[in-house]
Amino acid sequence: MTTTTFDQMFPLGEPNDAYAENFIGQSYLAPLADGSVPVSNVSFEPGCRNNWHIHHGENGGGDQILLCTAGSGWYQADGEEPVSMEPGITIRVPAGTKHWHGAKADSWFSHVAFITPGENVSNEWLEPVEDEQYNTLPKNGENA
Repeated sequence: MTTTTFDQMFPLGEPNDAYAENFIGQSYLAPLADGSVPVSNVSFEPGCRNNWHIHHGENGGGDQILLCTAGSGWYQADGEEPVSMEPGITIRVPAGTKHWHGAKADSWFSHVAFITPGENVSNEWLEPVEDEQYNTLPKNGENA
């Protein structure tokens, strides 16, 4: 599958070069809305995932909302089982939660993402999701 054949409702966007050091594989970023709550479409090539990371914030800020719009991917909070993401699945990641998300090994994946506004909102990038852990996850169509 090429980037031009990945069927999704939002633009693929440009290569996510600004954050490439925090991803394994190629991701793409398409800003959808600016302002106090920036909203972006993030697309992942098969096997692409971001590093473990934590969104921080106070007074209601720092929660991340992920809404899967196309393809098939994974979300995992530290110490919890991975969650399969398919179109229509929404995940709320509370501020302070160590987590990662990305495409399944054999599928493109796209989600709309935004962070709730508040005070002292920041992002802390951590270690990569190692191949040994990622490669144990089921592929698209397999049971988790």
